[in-house]
Amino acid sequence: MESILLLLVLVVLILLGSPIGFTLILLPTVYILLTDVAPLILIPGQMFSAIDSVPLTAIPFFMLTGELMTSATITDRLVHLSQRLIGRMRGSMAQANVLVSMFFAGMNGSVVADTATVGSLMIPAMKRAGYSPAFSAAITAVSSTIGGIIPPSIMMIVLANSVGISVGALFAGGIVPGIMIGLLLMVINHFIAVKNNYERSEESFSLGAIWHAGKDASFALLIPMVLVGSVVGGIAGVVEAGALTATIALVVGLFVYRTITWKNCKGAFSRAFRNSAMVFIIIAASGPFTWLLTSLGAIAELEEWLLGYAHNPIVFALVLVIFIYVLGMIMDSAANIIVVGPVVVDVMVKAGYPEVQAGLVCVVGFLIGSVTPPLGVAYFTGAAIAKARLERVAVAMLPYLIALFVLLFLLVVVPEFTMFLPKLMGFS
Repeated sequence: MESILLLLVLVVLILLGSPIGFTLILLPTVYILLTDVAPLILIPGQMFSAIDSVPLTAIPFFMLTGELMTSATITDRLVHLSQRLIGRMRGSMAQANVLVSMFFAGMNGSVVADTATVGSLMIPAMKRAGYSPAFSAAITAVSSTIGGIIPPSIMMIVLANSVGISVGALFAGGIVPGIMIGLLLMVINHFIAVKNNYERSEESFSLGAIWHAGKDASFALLIPMVLVGSVVGGIAGVVEAGALTATIALVVGLFVYRTITWKNCKGAFSRAFRNSAMVFIIIAASGPFTWLLTSLGAIAELEEWLLGYAHNPIVFALVLVIFIYVLGMIMDSAANIIVVGPVVVDVMVKAGYPEVQAGLVCVVGFLIGSVTPPLGVAYFTGAAIAKARLERVAVAMLPYLIALFVLLFLLVVVPEFTMFLPKLMGFS
């Protein structure tokens, strides 16, 4: 009963707009004050333990890489390349929106950064081309989930740190699901574009145009190649790779493209470390909150409930996906991955699934929650940029969310989607 009351209070506070980090710290603090079950010094101790990990220091580097790319107008070059690859396909701007998110995902690792950066470029252009504000916001927000799945992924680093999975294995495993999501969204885009008679690009598909756009964006494309290659190939750790890619982004912006100034750099550093601090606050706050859940027996009860369906793989997969979706609708994706992620991974491992597959199902599922109404942060961000009504954006998202639900279910029941590359690269 205490566990249910705790979760209800948590959800109510979040719905009322209470900051996630503050809420996660407040509840265990109040519980200790009311019950005196532990000294209050436990709170800062648990907070420190939650962030006392070297791999987490890679997060500011990935944040900085994304900010430097945006300041250096590297994203503009990726948009141009994406448009040349799409050609005169119906709904070409919507398709390019998805494609540029796939490129951008290999450089930043953040859903919100993807939504804000790609959205600020693509949503106004899509609206001018005749797309509805709601649709423009919906496809931008939904495609941004790829930003946390195709490596690098900040949430993969966080989860790997919590459960002890290899970051390189998760990075390798995230490539195929990320590409699958991109292709799935593009298929849905096609049918919606044909139905609504959305625009075609005036420039036809041309290998020459692609070659020139590719050369223009070549240094930008070097960043994900270096990052993924060094981590997955075992050449460098995730922290070293993050520092290296941030350095490459800085050098490319300052000396190759020459579209960034030292003043721009100051702003990029400031935004990157401010955003990193927000992530670290949530991670730190999850320490005492996880202790409270364990003390109340909530984690054990949740594991027991989920494992009750493990005798039937199809039913287990369906229950697990529904559970992840519902939780994603009412809680922040970062908090879900940090607090509930280890439970989901543990349950799937006990049910006989590979640890890497369990981690990827958790990350993909809860990142989908970041765009799911009513609390998805990417959902709000896309709607704000498009100046669209939230309920209309939610309706426009519906076919994409249904398709992603089916895809997540397939990731659970078909291990090859997530395990093919990790096995090929010797991670399992």
